Amino acid sequence: MKRYSAFNLLREGLRGHTGWGKAWRSPAPKPSYDAVIIGAGGHGLATAYYLAKNHGLTNVAVLEKGWLGGGNTGRNTTVIRSNYFYPESAALYDLSVRLYEKLSRDLNYNVMFSQRGMVVTAHSEPEMEMAARQVNAMRLNGVDADLLDPDQVRKLAPLLNFGADMRAPIHGGVLQPRAGTGRHDAVAWGYARAADALGVDIIQNCEVQDFIFEAGRCVGVHTSQGDIRAGVVGAAVAGHSSVLAKMAGYDLPITSYALQAFVSEPLKPVLDTVVLCPPFGTYVSQSDKGGLVIGGGLDRIPSYGQRGNLPVQETVLAGLVEMMPALASVKLLRHWAGIVDVTPDSSPIIGPSGVDGLYLNCGWGTGGFKAIPAGGYLFAHILATGTHHKISRPFDRNRFVTGHLIDEGAASGIAH
Repeated sequence: MKRYSAFNLLREGLRGHTGWGKAWRSPAPKPSYDAVIIGAGGHGLATAYYLAKNHGLTNVAVLEKGWLGGGNTGRNTTVIRSNYFYPESAALYDLSVRLYEKLSRDLNYNVMFSQRGMVVTAHSEPEMEMAARQVNAMRLNGVDADLLDPDQVRKLAPLLNFGADMRAPIHGGVLQPRAGTGRHDAVAWGYARAADALGVDIIQNCEVQDFIFEAGRCVGVHTSQGDIRAGVVGAAVAGHSSVLAKMAGYDLPITSYALQAFVSEPLKPVLDTVVLCPPFGTYVSQSDKGGLVIGGGLDRIPSYGQRGNLPVQETVLAGLVEMMPALASVKLLRHWAGIVDVTPDSSPIIGPSGVDGLYLNCGWGTGGFKAIPAGGYLFAHILATGTHHKISRPFDRNRFVTGHLIDEGAASGIAH
């Protein structure tokens, strides 16, 4: 793999860019691997990379039924943050932020992580009390956080509606300065390129159709490209986790929903932070190309359809216009949906599936993209050692038996 650098860019420019080579190979599957990972999205690719880098396990295959990064990794609003309430969640998501902070250097690939901060507005005195509670919890958990008054919010996001006629006047907010956005495709491509360079096989258009069991243990998979045996199998397939669960014979407390997002026409710079207004269920940031990236709440009808619909569009955009009336005449360019797998406590499941030899990385709900580095790092540890990392242990599937839930949906009060 040729390293990306200013020198190599200049040299290849003089050569007509003829010497770069492919970013990753397209190998045929081998009959067996030490580990097989189902799903070539961000979590699957990150897992393969950390298996090779941290654990020396390079005889690894990543299987993808479509194309690399074509699922939720390429269908999200790219927000990266760790403003969670519980210590378990803070440890997990702040690990991810820390890994993102050095990811471009580690992968030798620019993932365009822009730490522009994220503001969550508060719209009443009781909400300000809850905001103070969250700031205190974040700081106790070692996560950066600031409580803002209305003037400080206005300074960070002057487009917000501070008029007296606003249905929910802004009383202040919570800022996480280290939060920001990244480039979703670049994260997938960077991990794929780095994993491939370490010897990992990334096999696209290879659909897993069933599992191979021997003496009650999962020892491989039946695929559209033939049988592939494995020492251990990991599943990181986001919204289709329950489909694989049914195939393998175990249950998951997961429901799949469509999460819709929008991109506007390019504008001159109008917003240099991420803003979420909870009463309207809408959040927005501005991409480096100038488009507004807009998101909202889940469409609460279970679905596997990767497409938007007009009722959700109306709700989200009405919220945006009330948040920032100056954007009312901006035109939309694209509207799509990703399929997210939501657990009862809005926290992920990482660890054993209940079937010997088969492990899970799922249930991230709306938090999958921001957690890609941590999810891959922790899942690689589990696959390589057969045991939990201390950060992943609270997110074992067994918590739904013991009742030790981590209910961030209620505690954080943040949908995304």
